[in-house]
Amino acid sequence: MSRIPVAVYAEDPILRGGTVHLLRPRPEVEVLATEDNGKAVVSLVVVDALDDETARLLRRLRRTGSSRTGLVVGRFDQNSLRTTIECDVAAVVRRAEAGQDRLVGAVTAIANGEAVLPGDLLDKLLAHVGRLQRGVLDPNAPTLSTLSTRETDILRLVAEGLDTAEIALKMSYSERTVKNVLHEVSTRLNLRNRAHAVGYVMRHGLI
Repeated sequence: MSRIPVAVYAEDPILRGGTVHLLRPRPEVEVLATEDNGKAVVSLVVVDALDDETARLLRRLRRTGSSRTGLVVGRFDQNSLRTTIECDVAAVVRRAEAGQDRLVGAVTAIANGEAVLPGDLLDKLLAHVGRLQRGVLDPNAPTLSTLSTRETDILRLVAEGLDTAEIALKMSYSERTVKNVLHEVSTRLNLRNRAHAVGYVMRHGLI
């Protein structure tokens, strides 16, 4: 059986070196040099968290590459799941679980056209699909696209009990910006106050 050509994209040399060190001895895979990444069948993106820069890379790989993509990530939340769906990521492996066998197994599954998700993320994905199906049945129902990432983050902090000043400090925004975002959400969704806003988006699975 021929070896699977794998391109490794990492946010720093240590992450890349560690991933290459795990993969290179295995006969199932061929780790490509950076200049040969365009020949990859599988692209592995290795990061601490799925930030804006990583999302841009995932979108670029989806748009320009012929490979399928796997994500090895340290921290992963609901917004990250949304991004992986949008970017056609075929597999997600948590870095804490990314031993040699797990990585090679994920690469092999991706190359075979399969998908790999941890169990708890699979549950979240199924819930997400269920919400999308309900949105098809009721086009007026809110969906994940109802809120921007910034709106979602602010509402999540409101739900955790933070006041305007604390949210502004935590997110490096001005208090006026936080108030404006909450006002925009309340106006768009016809909500009466913060408690109503948080209850509404939590009921519909938007945070």
